[in-house]
Amino acid sequence: MPVTFADVEAAAVRIAPYVHHTPVFTSAALDEWLGATTFLKGEHLQRGGAFKYRGATNAVQSLTEEEARRGVAAHSSGNHAGALARAARARGIPAYVVMPDSVRAVKKAAVLAYGASITSCENTPASREATLRDVVAKTGAVEIHPYDNDRVIAGAGTAALELLQSVPDLDVVIAPVGGGGLLSGTAIAAHGVRPDVTVVGGEPALADDAAQSLGLGTIQPARPPTTSADGLLTALAPRTFAVLREHVAEIVTVEETEILDAMQLVWQFTKQVIEASAAVAVAAVRKRGFDGARVGVIASGGNVDLDPMFAVLR
Repeated sequence: MPVTFADVEAAAVRIAPYVHHTPVFTSAALDEWLGATTFLKGEHLQRGGAFKYRGATNAVQSLTEEEARRGVAAHSSGNHAGALARAARARGIPAYVVMPDSVRAVKKAAVLAYGASITSCENTPASREATLRDVVAKTGAVEIHPYDNDRVIAGAGTAALELLQSVPDLDVVIAPVGGGGLLSGTAIAAHGVRPDVTVVGGEPALADDAAQSLGLGTIQPARPPTTSADGLLTALAPRTFAVLREHVAEIVTVEETEILDAMQLVWQFTKQVIEASAAVAVAAVRKRGFDGARVGVIASGGNVDLDPMFAVLR
């Protein structure tokens, strides 16, 4: 494995001055609906509104001085873009972000607020990668991939490390999966603390390439971007695929109605605003049915565009 539990522990120390130690939420009403005793790790309250700040900070703070002077660059649908921009600002270096035209306005606004430069592209993996290559060639910046990066994976794993330090007797830990950075880091951290804990992924049925990849034994391409969980639209990388094959028991796929039901009920029962990508993991708990088990859920982010909702209310 390219990333070890020791890497996650080192990342926790490295990023401690910069990130929030996020709270863990419980709700009896939510437990009843899910059929399990659940503990939500509130990464929606992380700086930048998502777990991504952990990995971005670990990667940026690991750069040498020479690398840091060149700045950093990445392509992202939103949360990694904002996290990298904020992490770069904390170190006082430039950030260059490639974002698809279709990204929600709230996520673009956050990136600009942190001082990064945005270059737009079409919403396809090929366009993202080609545009990023051009940006890196022009700027000389160091690419910080959203998930295909050892430091990013190790940083992401610190959320699960904190969760298991707060609630050590979990039976299951579940996280959403897109490119696999969060689920990889979660699995490495969880099994580093508790080798016997079951690690599960949650994935939209309309973007089920990770489940297909594990089932077929080879990495499958990302499906067309049709799910409401827009943070989970990317395919696995060889690095994350290897970790998931070793550590993840299963990936539960959920339909769009199940995602939105979970999102609504988390808002209602816990009064916490999580985004659809985070709700995927919650929906997977209900879909899978863990029969009263103690389940830790990584609530990965809370960057929700509330303008449409308030437009209706007004």
